[in-house]
Amino acid sequence: MDASGTASSETAKQAPGSAGPEAAAPARGRGRRQGYATGDARRARILNIALQEFGENGYRGTSLARIAERAELTQAGLLHHFRSKQELLTAVLDLRDSMDAERLDLSNLPDGGEPTLRALVALVEHNARKPGIVQLFTVLTGEAVTTDHPAHAWARERYRLLSTSITTALRHGTESGELRADLDPDACGRQVIAMMDGLQLQWLLDPDQMDMAAVFRAYVEGLLGQIRA
Repeated sequence: MDASGTASSETAKQAPGSAGPEAAAPARGRGRRQGYATGDARRARILNIALQEFGENGYRGTSLARIAERAELTQAGLLHHFRSKQELLTAVLDLRDSMDAERLDLSNLPDGGEPTLRALVALVEHNARKPGIVQLFTVLTGEAVTTDHPAHAWARERYRLLSTSITTALRHGTESGELRADLDPDACGRQVIAMMDGLQLQWLLDPDQMDMAAVFRAYVEGLLGQIRA
């Protein structure tokens, strides 16, 4: 260093083999990537804990403080990832929908009545192995009947999509001659949804007393026996 504290031209030259700015850049890049990975992992942990909390206590009975405590974060740390409780709920519902879509895309059900009903049986069989997801849906939709609930629009649109998808598949079945021509697709579709919801509620209340998947499977077999052409 010279008297002014700046590097002189001789000492400013890099020694052979020393790491210059170009070598430091990849290290900074690795640090950023590791930071992103850590942030993604922390966000995923928050979502999984929130899914459990909302499923057990509902939206109104769940506190951000409790979720932060379980995630080993301060509440401010949690709010760094999700700016509000409502934003966190939206992310949890998106996560739940993505889990469902892996099993059954409601916007793209199989064509025809019987394939669609059998796809719903497969979905119920899958749900029977995921009680936490079923409980989340049941608790939140029960709360969401009030229009001021943040999940109200989500629950309403989900039922509309499910009803429309099943009704459309059943209507295709009647038009193709697969199902009876006098079948009312809309009424039949809503009965199927009511059966699924009712069985889920009974199963959550007393899971050891009922095989939800077996009961729904038997219901679908009986229904197909009645509506096949």
